[in-house]
Amino acid sequence: SIKILKCGFRFSIKCIKGGCLKRQVYTPRIQLRLAGQKRKHNEGRVEVFYNNQWGTVCDDDFNIHAAQVVCRELGYVEAVSWLPSSKYGKGEGPIWFDNVHCTGKEKTLAQCQSNGIGISDCKHSEDVGVVCSDKRIPGFKFLNTLPNHVENLDIHVEDVQIRAILSSYRKRIPVMEGYVEVKDGGKWKQICNKDWTQFNSRVICGMFGFPGERKMFARRRKPTYWDYSVNCTGNEAHLSSCKLGQAVLEKSNGTCPRGLPVVVSCVPGKDFAPTLMTGFRKAFRQEQPLVRLRGGAIVGEGRVEVLKNGEWGTICDDKWNLLSATVVCRELGFGTAKEALSGGRLGQGMGPVHMNEVECSGFEKSITECSFNKEALGCSHEEDAAVRCNVPKMGFQERLRLSGGRNPYEGRVEVLVERNGSLVWGTVCSEGWRTMEAMVVCRQLGLGFASNAFQETWYWSGEVSADAVVMSGVRCSGTEMSLSHCLHHGAHLSCPKGGGRYAAGVSCSETAPDLVLNPQVVEQTTYMEDRPMFMLQCAYEENCLSSTSSEVPANTYRRLLRFSSQIHNNGQSDFRPKADKHSWVWHDCHRHYHSMEVFTIYDLFSLNGTKVAEGHKASFCLEDSECDEGIEKRYECANFGDQGITVGCWDTYRHDIDCQWVDITDLKPGDYIFQIIINPNYEVPESDYTNNFTKCRCRYDGHRVWMYSCHNGGSLSSETEQTFPGLHSNQVTHR
Repeated sequence: SIKILKCGFRFSIKCIKGGCLKRQVYTPRIQLRLAGQKRKHNEGRVEVFYNNQWGTVCDDDFNIHAAQVVCRELGYVEAVSWLPSSKYGKGEGPIWFDNVHCTGKEKTLAQCQSNGIGISDCKHSEDVGVVCSDKRIPGFKFLNTLPNHVENLDIHVEDVQIRAILSSYRKRIPVMEGYVEVKDGGKWKQICNKDWTQFNSRVICGMFGFPGERKMFARRRKPTYWDYSVNCTGNEAHLSSCKLGQAVLEKSNGTCPRGLPVVVSCVPGKDFAPTLMTGFRKAFRQEQPLVRLRGGAIVGEGRVEVLKNGEWGTICDDKWNLLSATVVCRELGFGTAKEALSGGRLGQGMGPVHMNEVECSGFEKSITECSFNKEALGCSHEEDAAVRCNVPKMGFQERLRLSGGRNPYEGRVEVLVERNGSLVWGTVCSEGWRTMEAMVVCRQLGLGFASNAFQETWYWSGEVSADAVVMSGVRCSGTEMSLSHCLHHGAHLSCPKGGGRYAAGVSCSETAPDLVLNPQVVEQTTYMEDRPMFMLQCAYEENCLSSTSSEVPANTYRRLLRFSSQIHNNGQSDFRPKADKHSWVWHDCHRHYHSMEVFTIYDLFSLNGTKVAEGHKASFCLEDSECDEGIEKRYECANFGDQGITVGCWDTYRHDIDCQWVDITDLKPGDYIFQIIINPNYEVPESDYTNNFTKCRCRYDGHRVWMYSCHNGGSLSSETEQTFPGLHSNQVTHR
């Protein structure tokens, strides 16, 4: 039994003894598109055009095989997943297919078995959606199989590019202006400027990481034209979400009706703009931004946080889609959104949830101008919204590589530099190489976060021709887009141990932990205690008392400012100590293993910023004290157990344990600033270091002590934060 598709009909031929029977089965001609509340341009509600009307597909019996057929029919390599129950919103019109059964090999969804086109007992609450891979089928040719032009048909092409007009401009990075070319049927083609609008240019520029566009006109030339025009509204995140315009018929001389190919000129965001005006910019005070991204591994991605009433908060992911995400990206100086992430995918924030059910038109200057439900009831930080934005291609990735590792995520760091007029690969001196430098390498390569920074790489045999050190003295803040943007020695190298086996190395990870202290717990548990020296022997051994304690007799008292610390892991992976288990140190006095030398620092500052008292955890026993509902504890210190803090759990150090204090015996009564820093030496990589410190106002009258206005670093507006002396970010160097 075989089936043949011809002219819209499927012929089923079945052979038996004595001959063959041919049965004609009609295959409807359809077109597909992805619609609804998209979170990526290559996902959405499956919509079918049939009988001059758009409709949907029911989720009954729909599976990954059917999703494969849909995605391939749309020109994508494969399906990633499918989603039932109108996850992309309810569609309109007929439900054209129900109880769909596909093998995955069909050329069109119409070839799959179903109840028959238009026969369904479903409601639009059962509309099915799919997520396709973002890779297009090589050589995919868009074909309009319907005899009449279908309005509002999505655009399907293999690729899009901006090609510089002059060959001398093609080496400029990033490419900001040039011909718009689409790859269709394996060939690059230019678009005729007939019916081309500024909205179309806005979408193209956004795809390539630019928030704005300006008018530009092409030179007359004779290109190969694409067969169609483009119809964008201007708020689309990707060209594939624009609609296919009318077919364009070339003139006999090979030109389009108006004779010119489309050209765009894009305006870069401030982080990617030429810096000719740097001197002038520094003369003006930067305005406090209303939106920021936190917890992302690379530039242009992160959890979305907005400033309201002087306090930073998050956005709930209800109705969060590409349209709203694109407003955020453009506001921050990037292009359109590649992805609108939900469910706290890039870590959970703390503080209030400022916005819920955000709905944007796509043309707002700020996400704060979009409409939203002012009652964010029922939203937790498990629903924090995030974005991944299109950013300009700066070519940074081509100037760095990892060599010798067992997988693409690890290896010796090798950089491409200019020496004597030619480009050569070489290694980076590992002296002083730490987590912050490794973070920049992983970001530059698009490999996520650093999981380790190595000062010896003898176990990774890199390229022999690249053994020589070409970069030394590297010092990064951790936020740079490229290693070359960090401070370094330049051409005057200094590296006593040399490269080769002592060259710098990294291992990268797609996820990282994020430790955040609960400021309310500090505020609620603070008190003062006078304790005799003979009860502080263990603490004295760990240097948890002020230096004057060594000069007093054992029968005297020390005055201690005590409090509890509740440290949450809000990241995407478990927090583990840097030291391996075999190197942990047993402390006989406190009867536990120390897995980190310094985990927290406690400081008291006068109101003019002078440090007047300090304390610290010389080492820490890391474990899960409590966890969010549904999460199991994994780490426990007892009996030489594994140490760490699981994602969604917290480690509580109660006010009544040793070293959970600051020795204030010598402190005069007055008003102070109290500060706690977690992971101060960046020993363990985290997705966000800006929230690793907590500050409180502290009042001490000689008899009692109070903490108030406790908050995490970066949780308040910059104006409010300036009123608290001490750190304004924990991006400091503890070297």
